[in-house]
Formats: sequence, structure tokens, C-alpha cells
Amino acid sequence: MALFSQLVGDGRPDVVFLHGLFGRGKNWSGIARSLAEHGLASVLFDLPDHGRSHWTETFDYERMADEVADELRLRMGTAASVSLVGHSMGGKVAMLLALRHPELVRRLVVVDIAPDISDQLRTSVPLVKAMRELDLDSLTSRGEAERRLAVDVDDPAVRQFLLQNLKRTRTAENRNGWQWELNLDLLGDHLDDVAAWPNVGEVSYAGPVLWVGGADSLYIRPEHYQPMRRLFPQVQLVWIPGAGHWVHADAPAELTATLLPFLAD
Repeated sequence: MALFSQLVGDGRPDVVFLHGLFGRGKNWSGIARSLAEHGLASVLFDLPDHGRSHWTETFDYERMADEVADELRLRMGTAASVSLVGHSMGGKVAMLLALRHPELVRRLVVVDIAPDISDQLRTSVPLVKAMRELDLDSLTSRGEAERRLAVDVDDPAVRQFLLQNLKRTRTAENRNGWQWELNLDLLGDHLDDVAAWPNVGEVSYAGPVLWVGGADSLYIRPEHYQPMRRLFPQVQLVWIPGAGHWVHADAPAELTATLLPFLAD
């Protein structure tokens, strides 16, 4: 089943964006539009169990990487070769895609994630709980949903990030129905799998890699430097000042300025 995607810019896509947990491709639309102004067209994918893409019964990073690879070959042919940008969960998918299908990846950007267990994902547990406890049957508006979520989710930006997945489902019987447009049960039950990193063996990716960290985030730590260099010998690490884990939301202009010379090379 095809993954949902959006094209930003004109012509053959140069860049592919993969979002993080509870996200969707359009989270990268602002940066993609900035790249388009410099002649770089982008594809924004909704990964499985997110956005408008299909749902699965298991969470499997390698399967996700292979599925994105299949999509690239289907859409772009045997000569497919793109710059791949992945954030958080999408960064792990991107790393695996580069390791498993290096011929598809001209260069790789990994945003605020490492090839290791991501212990910080435990902070998603209360977010899953808040979404699960939101009574969708009695909900009358998106504003009411935000007010209810505010009881358990203090940060307005995080609430808006979660609520992008809330979809109104009008039917003849119920014109005020709502549903989560992500596989909440699967993702919520498998946060340990989302946090994990598979055993990839002795493989490595020889192409250029930009590793971008939020200076205020703890997802990239010194103990990650050696395994990252083993898997990606040409890696260069860049920190974005003032940015947390959601680098593209916290510092979009600074991240774009970092990406442009690397992607346009």
C-alpha cells in the first residue's frame, strides 16, 4: 500500500523528509518551501501508522525503511537517488534506509537522534495517556479538545502538535464525530520498540552524512559519537543553538541555513 506523500517545489524531487513519532510529512512543509526557493524540490512522506498512510499490526524499523525504499524506486525508477532527511523516529528510518539501500541515498541528514536506544521517548508516555483519555464521543470542537488536553499537557506547542492528528469524521448519524488520524493503540503499546535500535551488524554507509542536534536536547550524547562514526564514517555533527528535540519547529531558519549548503553540494 502506497505511503501518502506531498511534493513541494517543481521537477524531480531532490530531498525526501521523514517525520518523527506522532508527526506527519507536513511538519516539514515550511523548510521544504524554503528549499524550493533555492531550486530543491522535496517529497514529504507520512510514515506508516501516521497521518494519511496505512496502519500496520507491528512496529518494525527495518520494514519501514524498506517500504520507503520501495516507494522511492516506484516513484523515481531505477535511477532513484535522493538526499534523505529524517527526524527522531524518521531519523532512525533514514539511517536504516541508507544502510540497507545505499544506492538510493545520495546524502543523509539525521536530525536529533542516534543509532541507539532513545531513553528520552519515555516522555511520550503521558502524551499517549492524555490522547487515549480524551473522550472523542463527547467532543464538540477542536478548541474543546485542546482545553481538555491542557489538563495533562502543559505546553501549548505540544498540544497543537498532538492535535494535528485529530480528525473530524462527519457521518449521517453523527456530524460531530472525531478520531485520531494515527495508529494510537499500536504506537502507544510499542513505545519501547520506537525507542529501540535494531542490530545492523557490520554494515556502514559511505556517503556524506550531516548529523544535526538541538543544543538543548539530550537525544544525542557523547557515547553516541563512536557508533555513529562506525556506521557513517563521513558524518559531521552540527548543533543548533536554542533548539530542543523538535529542531525544525524550534529553529526553522537556522536549520534551513544549515541544510542548504549540504543539500545543494
